[in-house]
Amino acid sequence: MSTTRARLTPNESRLAAVEAARTLLIEAGPQAVTLKAVAARIGRTHANLLHHFGSAAGLQKALAAHLADVITASIGEAVDAARRGKVSPRTIVDMTFDAFDAQGAGALASWMLSSGNEDALDPVVEAIHRLVDKLAASALTPNMGDLIRENTLMLVLLALGDSQLGGPTAAAIGLPREKAREIATRSLTSALLQEAATYAAQAKV
Repeated sequence: MSTTRARLTPNESRLAAVEAARTLLIEAGPQAVTLKAVAARIGRTHANLLHHFGSAAGLQKALAAHLADVITASIGEAVDAARRGKVSPRTIVDMTFDAFDAQGAGALASWMLSSGNEDALDPVVEAIHRLVDKLAASALTPNMGDLIRENTLMLVLLALGDSQLGGPTAAAIGLPREKAREIATRSLTSALLQEAATYAAQAKV
């Protein structure tokens, strides 16, 4: 039986490593995302991953960029669906909160920053910027564009903060764990209703 290792293109090798890193992040937390652990997951050598990413910090930054791209693409699709009445605002809120919590994006960002990787959030911020620009570009008025930006800021900051301190903070002030999601949902619902009203007014002109 042949034991020859399957040859992958550089892009395929990087993607395989990033996907393995994402699995490790969800299973064991950001501290588990090391070159050695990821190499073992995909049957590659430490040197091979070092060649592709330069360091563990490079791998973590690539993972952050991958997560940000996947998450913002999904959220963008959900927002479009919500505008058409196909999904509820709570769906968008849950997707965003889960991305930072259950999918580990918040923990990864916090870990990288605490490790001295100060540009850790660059890929996340850039992906959010692209998403906001895309959504705002379809706004009928400048005010609606501003509303989209404000709600994106609110949603991301609430989701990030909730992933870090949501449980203890809610318990300390006597509120249920879901309260932050409920607050975000109310704000997003209001924004979508304002947008719908703007569309209706424009249609009458």
